[in-house]
Amino acid sequence: MKTSADLVRDYLSAVERETSALPADRRQELLADLAEHVEVTHAERPDAAIGEVLAELGDPRTIAATALAEAGSGAAGVPARGDAGAPARRGKVHPLVPLLMLTLSVPFIMVFPYLPGPLFGLLFRITGAVLLCTSVHWTAVQKTTGVLLTVGLPTVLFTTWNLANGNTSSAAPTLVSTLANLAVLVPIAGTAAWLWRVRRA
Repeated sequence: MKTSADLVRDYLSAVERETSALPADRRQELLADLAEHVEVTHAERPDAAIGEVLAELGDPRTIAATALAEAGSGAAGVPARGDAGAPARRGKVHPLVPLLMLTLSVPFIMVFPYLPGPLFGLLFRITGAVLLCTSVHWTAVQKTTGVLLTVGLPTVLFTTWNLANGNTSSAAPTLVSTLANLAVLVPIAGTAAWLWRVRRA
């Protein structure tokens, strides 16, 4: 009796055979997207049988036909995954863009500490998080980790800092504020560097 891993491997092998006319990089991208979709769907619905998840993706021949048709028409996107999945697409935004926006949000606040500096810093962080979450360059787990460490953690730290120092005068020591901002910047920059290393081409 075949295991779940065997079923997924057979499915991906069938897609690979059917898409042999595709350029190797596009074929590998398609297979990676399909494998990620199966992994994410199985994580979200652990009780669902792998056969059911694969059936939702669609027949390998149908996926191959769609991919070949899009490749023939010069479409930039990756072919659709089937009826149940949202269409996969090649990232239009370079992976460095969300990482820079997330990282530079703190230095921006440090350089422009008064309005509208913090507002723009917040907008940088939100936009970077959205671009990260919608990117095809990272898995769902990597995206979640990235958002938690570059948006969630800094937001908690900034909120805690502001509440703790809300009653102090406006002449609070700038050295302390600078050190606090640098302490927040370190995990953001480290997470951005990690995301850059683990990104998919």
